[in-house]
Amino acid sequence: MTVQDIIDKLDSRSPIDSALDWDNVGLLVGNATKEVKSIYIALDATDEVISHAIDTGADMILTHHPLIFSGMKRITADDFIGRRVMSLIRNDISYVAFHTNFDVFGMGDIAADTLGLRNAEPLDETEEDEGIGRIGDIGKVITLRELAETTKKAFDISYVNVYGDLSANVCRIAISPGSGKSEVDVAVSKGADVLITGDIGHHDGIDAVAKGIAVIDAGHYGIEHIFIDDMVEYLGELGLNIYKEEIRNPYEVV
Repeated sequence: MTVQDIIDKLDSRSPIDSALDWDNVGLLVGNATKEVKSIYIALDATDEVISHAIDTGADMILTHHPLIFSGMKRITADDFIGRRVMSLIRNDISYVAFHTNFDVFGMGDIAADTLGLRNAEPLDETEEDEGIGRIGDIGKVITLRELAETTKKAFDISYVNVYGDLSANVCRIAISPGSGKSEVDVAVSKGADVLITGDIGHHDGIDAVAKGIAVIDAGHYGIEHIFIDDMVEYLGELGLNIYKEEIRNPYEVV
């Protein structure tokens, strides 16, 4: 099986042409005709991930976030991205990223299912009946504090940041994995009581509350790490050796 065969399988579920205009997805480093016997799956192509992939003898790395976003005028060891690209080439590892195309066709549904949303529909449509995030209900009215605890348990994270009255009742829930401050107004317009997302800054949070919506910041990694296990399962039927990066928040809370 070649790199292109694997890309075709991924594309059949999360079409590359559904990625947002600013994104960079698909085969970013390597040869599409390379034979693949083993894949390493992670959220980001960090130095540690590449090192682990080399140690396992992986032929290909698949991540959610692209290592290369914008054009590169030179690839040298003076730049951390350049060093990673050089390491991939040196070790004959092909590198593929499926980012916003997976957000549109994949991540939203998995996040909604993980949280237990009912009647979920796209939060911010980018395709017909598809899009970024999901909005739905949880079948009963609970407090914002209870939803925060539910979120922590569902995504196996140790803490969340909450903007809003913890004793307030919520039922209609929006979730936008990754960085979702741009989805606040969309969630408000669709009548969400709360938006669960990541990368919420001070002003983003207090402004959202002023607009009438609570926010649970579960972290960028906190929600999107579900990509890893989903891809392990999805590609598992190919009969390849599949390795995955240990699920571990990239920062510590001290």
